[in-house]
Order: sequence, then structure tokens, then C-alpha cells
Amino acid sequence: MSIIFKHARQLVVEIDEFINTAEQGVLVFKEGVLNYLNNEKESFADKISDIDRLEAAADRLQRKIDDEAYQHSLLPQSISDVVSMLDRVDELIDIAKDNLYLFELELPFFPENIRNEYIRLTTTSVEAALCVIPAVRTYFREPVQVRDMLSKVYFYENETDKISRSIKRKLFHEMHELDLAQKIHLRYFALHIESISDKAQELADALSIMALKINI
Repeated sequence: MSIIFKHARQLVVEIDEFINTAEQGVLVFKEGVLNYLNNEKESFADKISDIDRLEAAADRLQRKIDDEAYQHSLLPQSISDVVSMLDRVDELIDIAKDNLYLFELELPFFPENIRNEYIRLTTTSVEAALCVIPAVRTYFREPVQVRDMLSKVYFYENETDKISRSIKRKLFHEMHELDLAQKIHLRYFALHIESISDKAQELADALSIMALKINI
């Protein structure tokens, strides 16, 4: 992280911890959704508690980082970009928490014949986020490598879109046993799961531009 900060080892540690916390939050979201889909109620409740703790920790770290970043900046003109990028990282864990709570609050019912599609959707959407996080870390150390790392993010985001469209097509064209309200409810949850990969793509787009600025 020496390209941005000087004499700020504690800040570097805090940024690493913040990124790690966001990554853990995304993983907890994945496991929580899979717990819900597999009717593992106790494990799902544990994931709700875990993501609460992780999101709160991420917020505390982000506030500290924001306060300290400008004090230790070698390149003040770049810090606003860095802070904005870390805001996008925080959005990943925020939306993971919000979406996991939707399962607890709304108790969607997933028919057996479409459950596997939601498992694939969750796994693929989260994979986009798990691919962008290493690129965030790399930005601070070897920004020249960042753009080459982002292709997987776009691949998984595109795959998530395909799976989501397939689910919606199946819901509205094949699953005639469901009433319209059930179909809309299940589509709603497909959109929320898909939003993880959408946020990952937005972060990848921002990283790409930031890396390009540094390499010019």
C-alpha cells in the first residue's frame, strides 16, 4: 500500500482488516442462503448473528479509515478515489446483510424443483464478489496488475445474469402450480441474490478506472 500511504502502518493494517471483514460477510451471506434453502434453521440463525457482527465491525473500521486516510496521504488527490472505492467494498457487506435479513423476515418458500437454481445463483453471484476483493488488495500493492484480475468478476456477473433470467423464465413460463404472488416473490429474491454480483461489477469498474489513473 506504499503507493498511497507513508508512515501509516496502522492504517494499512486497518484497511486489510476492513477488506477481510467484507469478504467474510459475503461468505457468510452465501452460507446463510444455502442454510435457508436446505432448511438448516439453526445454522441460518447463526449466520444472521455473524453477519450482524461483521457488518458492525466493517462500519467501525471504515469510519477509522476515513478519519485517518487524509492525515497520512502521500497523494491527497487520490484519497477521495480510495475512500470512494472502500465505500463500494462496504456496500458489498451492507447489501449482503440486508438481503440475508430478507430471508428471515419474509420467509420465502422455494419449491424443490427450483431450489438448485437458487443455489447456483447464490454461488455464482457471490463468486463475482470473491473475485473482485483480491483485486482491491492488489490495487494497493501492484496496481498495474488490477485490470488483468477483473475479467473473472465480469464473467461471473454475466453468468449470474444468465442464471437469474433462467429462473425467471422457469417461474413464469413453466411453474403453473404457483400463483402470481408466489412467482413475484421468488423473482424478488432472485433479484436480491443477483444484486451481490451487480455491486461486485460496480466495484470492478471503479477499480479499473483507478488503476488506469495510477498507471498513466
